[in-house]
Amino acid sequence: MDKLVFTSASGAKAGTIQRTMLTNDLANISTTGFKRASFQRSIPVQLDGPGFAVRFQPLVENREDIVDLSPGTRIDTGNPLDVALNGQTVLGVLAEQGEIAFTRRGDLRVSELGFIETANGRLVASEAGGPLTVPAGGTVSVTPDGTVFFNATVADAAGAAPPVQIGQLLLRDASGTSLQRRLDGLFEEVGSNGAGGDIAPGPEIASLTTGALEGSNVSPVEVLVNLMDYYRSFETQIKLIKSAEELDQSGSELIRAS
Repeated sequence: MDKLVFTSASGAKAGTIQRTMLTNDLANISTTGFKRASFQRSIPVQLDGPGFAVRFQPLVENREDIVDLSPGTRIDTGNPLDVALNGQTVLGVLAEQGEIAFTRRGDLRVSELGFIETANGRLVASEAGGPLTVPAGGTVSVTPDGTVFFNATVADAAGAAPPVQIGQLLLRDASGTSLQRRLDGLFEEVGSNGAGGDIAPGPEIASLTTGALEGSNVSPVEVLVNLMDYYRSFETQIKLIKSAEELDQSGSELIRAS
């Protein structure tokens, strides 16, 4: 009886974590560059004595929120500061404590202080590790390899001033690196424990597409179907626990009657 209750309770607990992930995905369907994640898998229960490890429990082995970098829907905007990251390219930004972390958000802008930042206020990092600053009196353009140019609006004696390179975006191909989601929503290499830091460049060329944004890679239909499956599974687990309780009470009554 205890084994039945333990199995059902374990399934209900694992299902609660799944519900949290699904509701988070559902809430971020329209978030630019949002990536779904997963950290749950079944692990074998170690049994004493001879035999095969055939029993599995829906337990959580770790809480590493592994990021799925599969592409989302591309949205053409025509804005030169909107960039969509190609393949599994990620963009380096500066987190709250100044450490390097990564994101797939490409809705860039120039702040009032002259820094390039994402639309949610994260300072964009350069290859040198610091923030990217933009001089006043001009516009900014970005090339597919992440080079940032400043285009002055004031013409010189020979006509329009040529573009001036002011920095390089910190772009990394993460196809060879497992990334996990931090508490602030940014990405870092698995095992960094919130410290962030740069990652090793992957085998592919890191690049971007200007004038476009990448939407979330969450499928609303898939999330809703998984939520329905979760609620049905949770209801089944609770029914099993109640059935175990009723069987236990019935057994106790039989013992007292005898």
